Amino acid sequence: MTTIEVAGARPYPVHVGHGLFELVVSSIPAAAARVAVIHPRALRATGEQVRADLARDLNAISIEVPDAEDAKTVEVLNYCWSVLGDNGFTRSDAIVAVGGGTTTDLAGFVAATWLRGVQIVQVPTTLLGMVDAAVGGKTGINTASGKNLVGAFHEPAAVVCDLDTLRGLPRAEIISGLAEVIKCGFIADPRILELVAEDPAAFLDPDCPGLHEAIIRSIQVKADVVSVDFREDRPGGLGREVLNYGHTLGHAIELNERYRWRHGPAISVGMVYVAELARLVGRLDDETVDLHRDVLASVGLPISYNGQFPRLLDAMKRDKKTRADTLRFVILSGVAKPEMLVGPDPSLVAAAYAQVQT
Repeated sequence: MTTIEVAGARPYPVHVGHGLFELVVSSIPAAAARVAVIHPRALRATGEQVRADLARDLNAISIEVPDAEDAKTVEVLNYCWSVLGDNGFTRSDAIVAVGGGTTTDLAGFVAATWLRGVQIVQVPTTLLGMVDAAVGGKTGINTASGKNLVGAFHEPAAVVCDLDTLRGLPRAEIISGLAEVIKCGFIADPRILELVAEDPAAFLDPDCPGLHEAIIRSIQVKADVVSVDFREDRPGGLGREVLNYGHTLGHAIELNERYRWRHGPAISVGMVYVAELARLVGRLDDETVDLHRDVLASVGLPISYNGQFPRLLDAMKRDKKTRADTLRFVILSGVAKPEMLVGPDPSLVAAAYAQVQT
C-alpha cells in the first residue's frame, strides 16, 4: 500500500493499494454513531457490503443514488438530505461515498452542506474517481447552466483507493480515466507520459504495473497542488487552477452533449484545443502539440469534436475560471510548464477550435 498525505488546514491520507476496504472502517471518525453509505444504483452490491461491514460497530444506512451524471442534481441532493434528517444524523456522524467521480462529487457536497459539514470517507471505484474527483476536496452538482457550478470545498477524512475495483470496470471507463492521468503528465509529471508511451495498450489492463505507478503519480500531482492552494485562491500564482487544464472546452462539450459524453473524452479534446490555442498565441511548439494528439489517441481517447462553436463559446464564458467577461485558459509553454492565458484574441479562440473539428 502507498499512502499519500494531502497537507493543509485539515490534512488527510490517500491510501492506494489492493484489498483496502478494511481501511474504510478504520477511517470513520471515532465520535461517529451513524454512517450513511452513498452509492450508485450500479454498485448496489458493493454499497451493501460496505454498509454491512460498518454495521458491525455503527448504525449504518445506505443511500442509493442514480448512476453517472444523473446523480449530480438538486433533486438527488435534497433526497440525500431528507434521508439524513429522517435518520437523525448529527455533526459527529459520517458519510462514506462508494462509486465513481459523480458519486464522490455528490456525496462530498452532501457532507459539506449537512449541518454545515460532517466527515466523509471517499472510496472511489473508478480510475477517474481515484486520480481526480475523490482527491482534493472539491464537491458539487450540475445545473442547467453548466457542470459543477454549485459546490463547496470540503476535505475528506480519508480517501481509500482499492485498485482491485478497477478489474470490474468497462474498457470505456478505464479510457475515460486515463484522460486525467495524462493531464497530470502534461501539467506536472512527464514520467507519466513516458509510462503511457512505453505500452499504451497495456494501460487498458487494470492490473498493469505501469498504470498503477501512473495512478500514484497522478494522485501525488493533485496532492501537491491542493496542499498549497486548497480553495483555488492562491495569490500570485497559477495554483489549483492548473488542474483545470483542458477543462474549459471539456466541460462545455459535456454540457453540449447533455453528459452523453464521458468526462475523460471531453477533457481529452479540451487538452488538444488548449494546446492548439497555445500554439496560435506563440507559447507552445509544434512537437508538444503533436504529442498531445499522439498520447491521447494511443489509449483510445478522442482528439477531435464537431459541435457548434457559438454554443460552446457561450458555455466556456460561464466557466469557473472566467472573470467578468474575460476568458481565461490554463495552457502550457512546454511539458510541465503550465501558465494562464488571459483574454486571448477571440479570432484565435475560434481558430484553435477549428483545429479540433472533425
